[in-house]
Amino acid sequence: MSSDDIVEQLNSHQAAVIKTFKGRVLAIAPERKELRMEFDISLAYCHTVDIVQGGVITLMLDAAMAHAVLAHDHFKTRVSSIDIHVSFLRPARAGLFNAVATIVKSGRTIAFLRAELFNDKSELVATATSSAHLTREHH
Repeated sequence: MSSDDIVEQLNSHQAAVIKTFKGRVLAIAPERKELRMEFDISLAYCHTVDIVQGGVITLMLDAAMAHAVLAHDHFKTRVSSIDIHVSFLRPARAGLFNAVATIVKSGRTIAFLRAELFNDKSELVATATSSAHLTREHH
C-alpha cells in the first residue's frame, strides 16, 4: 500500500470527532514514522473570544499521534492513549492548524509518541508526548 493510498484511506474513514474539527491527514513519511494532519478550528471551540480551548488542542495532538500509528501499522492496530502530556506554548487562536506526529518507539503492546502543533503562521503553539496501548490484529 502506497503512502498516498494510506492517506486516502485515513481521510475516507474518519471518526465523527475528526470531521467535527475539519481534520484531515495531509501526508505521511514512513521512513521517519511521521504523519501530518490539518485541522480548521472555528470560534465555536474557543473561550476568551478566539483562544482555542485546551481540550481541543489536546485532541488535535492526540489524533495525529494515533493516526501515525494507524498509518505505520497499515490499520492493523487499535490505539488507546495511556497518558498524554501537553505543553501549551502560546495562545492558539481559531483557524488552521497543522499537527506533526512521530512514533518515537513502538513495541508489541506500547508505543511512545510525540507531536507538535503549529498555527497558520507556522508558529509552534503546543507539544505533546504520549504512551499508547496497542492492540494488534492477529492473522
